[in-house]
Amino acid sequence: MPDVMGVILAAGKGTRMRPFSEHYPKPILPLGGKPLLAHQLEMMKAVGVEHVVIVIGHLGHQVVREIGDGERFGLRVEYVEQGETLGIAHAVYKLERFVDRPFFLFLGDIYFETENLASMPERMMGPGGADAVLAVKREPDAEKMRRNFVVLTEANGRVHRVVEKPRFAKTDLKGCGIYLFDQSFFDAVRRTPRTAMRDEYEITDAIQIYIEDGYRVEAAEVIRDDLNLSYPMDLLDLNLRWLDAQGGRNMIGRGVQVADGAVLERCLLMDGAVVEKPIHMRDCLVFPNVRVRHDRDLSRTILTQETEISDNVDAAP
Repeated sequence: MPDVMGVILAAGKGTRMRPFSEHYPKPILPLGGKPLLAHQLEMMKAVGVEHVVIVIGHLGHQVVREIGDGERFGLRVEYVEQGETLGIAHAVYKLERFVDRPFFLFLGDIYFETENLASMPERMMGPGGADAVLAVKREPDAEKMRRNFVVLTEANGRVHRVVEKPRFAKTDLKGCGIYLFDQSFFDAVRRTPRTAMRDEYEITDAIQIYIEDGYRVEAAEVIRDDLNLSYPMDLLDLNLRWLDAQGGRNMIGRGVQVADGAVLERCLLMDGAVVEKPIHMRDCLVFPNVRVRHDRDLSRTILTQETEISDNVDAAP
């Protein structure tokens, strides 16, 4: 297995996630009682990564405070400020002097369910090995294809084209936000132009330049599912999916207090949360140390120290 390091991009503002994004960077929002970033770090550790660089920006001090030096994950973690956020390729450009070997690149606001992720670095081994590997999945949903990028491959699995947000996709092979690059990829990144559509430096443009330079890029179907945090209620749906996968009816953190007579159904109460009254709560996510003082029942609701969000139109004001 080649020696590989990790990079996670965690600098975006996440404007569609308001009001959460006013108080939290998306990558540290909770999933199953721990930050989304923690799940990604654990995935990297599992495939032999020991050194990770996290690119931070919006509320980056919270990322540093939450993850620290990585010791509790068995990793060495350091941080790079992106500054102005001008796209994924721009963030990668900021990393060149910190990267000294092939590197995994994860987008920090996506929850990945993977299988055989270690096969990606294995593809770099030996003569004729890949210079880059793109994690992909078969995607039947045409709308999701239009929101991501597609990967066109030859019969031997070699990638010959990537297309950002196609209106009419010629394949169902979707890129998923995990990449593995050799250091030579930085040559393509430095020559990546700013796009007219979004006025950003797109990672797909850099990959296409890399392909046209003659480097071998391969696709690896290692993603079972990829779930983006795009809108506030995505956070609840992702946590409920995680809870169901664990086979539990509720997740109760340390020091949680629940009033006598209160009923919890598919709820996640994080450390220090308090339910003060005998209400019925169904499909709810309660952030750490939040006191739930409601007299009415709650369903499909997220409660934080700063706000309450619900998509239950029948809920009382």
